[in-house]
Amino acid sequence: MRTNVAATATRTSHKHSLSFLAALAFTAGFFGARIFHLVFPDTMVFIGPIHVHHFWYGLALITLSGWLGIAYNSEKRNRTYAVLFGLGLGFIGDEVGLLLTFGNYFSPLTYDFFIAAICFVVLVSLLVRYWKEVESDVIRVGTRDRLIHIGIFLAGFSTIFLAYDFPNLAYLGIPFAVVGALLLLAGLWRLDNVQAGGAR
Repeated sequence: MRTNVAATATRTSHKHSLSFLAALAFTAGFFGARIFHLVFPDTMVFIGPIHVHHFWYGLALITLSGWLGIAYNSEKRNRTYAVLFGLGLGFIGDEVGLLLTFGNYFSPLTYDFFIAAICFVVLVSLLVRYWKEVESDVIRVGTRDRLIHIGIFLAGFSTIFLAYDFPNLAYLGIPFAVVGALLLLAGLWRLDNVQAGGAR
């Protein structure tokens, strides 16, 4: 029994390290490609009239790591595959703006993608590592706590409409603020009733 538990813990730890390696390689590949382009903006590879962007290298690395992971799966090799996958994804991520806009390498969409990818990695890592805590503190909370949390979020989110220089846009924040305030008050009212009932 203890041997099975130890083996399971080792496999789980191995998966966490692979995720970390892939995320680290992704970040290094993303910023490495971006810095290289900024330092050497005129360095380009052409095959005839075709400009070979580095997202093609990224696709090749991801394909290679996936194929190797299927054909030669082992704990030692998996680390190499994770680095190849993360690096390839970093190369692709660096040119997401170019891919989505068909030509604008410096599109803000690239940075949006990077931030979204990092947020996704962080959230998934926390869910995997602290699932029991998340389940008890977030998923299984009572109705009054949900009302309070959602109310605070909506009321706070309503202020985003005030950040733009469009007077009519500010009015769109009113429903968010009203609904958020109502949910917050409902949650606090339920909390007061529960505490009063407990005091009795």
